[in-house]
Amino acid sequence: MRRHVLALFALLAGLVAAGSAQAQNRFWLVNETGRTIERAYVSSSRVSNWGPDILGTSVLPYGERVWVVPSFGDCVLDLRVTFQGGGESTRMQVNACRISQIVFGGRGGGAGTGAQVAPSQPAAMNPSFNFVNGTNTTIRELYVSLATDGGWGQDRLGTQVMRPGQRVPVSLPAGVTCAVDMRVVYMDGRAFERRRQQTCNLNSFVWR
Repeated sequence: MRRHVLALFALLAGLVAAGSAQAQNRFWLVNETGRTIERAYVSSSRVSNWGPDILGTSVLPYGERVWVVPSFGDCVLDLRVTFQGGGESTRMQVNACRISQIVFGGRGGGAGTGAQVAPSQPAAMNPSFNFVNGTNTTIRELYVSLATDGGWGQDRLGTQVMRPGQRVPVSLPAGVTCAVDMRVVYMDGRAFERRRQQTCNLNSFVWR
């Protein structure tokens, strides 16, 4: 009888511990990137797949936050967000049981009941990135410049064109700003612009 009681006690203790961990890994996801987060994924660091988009049919605008309740009890999480207009950012191996909020972008700080995971722009402020043609139309001209520049500069494609799915490395001066202006001209002469895109935390920007 005593062994049965001890076994039951151990089982109940395990369930309480699991429930406690699951309650502690809840957090606010805060968007301070200057862009709208279109999709967000949260998974245990133990698994290789991201799972479903936690925002569903919603988006997370700049300056807003959303309360995240993971469907699992792990404390150590991986996070991935994608932005409207292209690009993504990730946070890996985050211990959500020790924090109250996870901030993408901004400068962070000690707000809330725990420490924030809030990487700011890289110290070098390097806005260079890979420009990806995510449309189904060939791009004839591509202009990318810092928002602080006075003009577009030279066509980065030169005599080449950029077909759908192709990428071009864009090198920009570091240490000035992360805000970048972009302009594309399609083969039929249509031109489109995007202003003040934050690219310091991006490896690739997908133009759509």
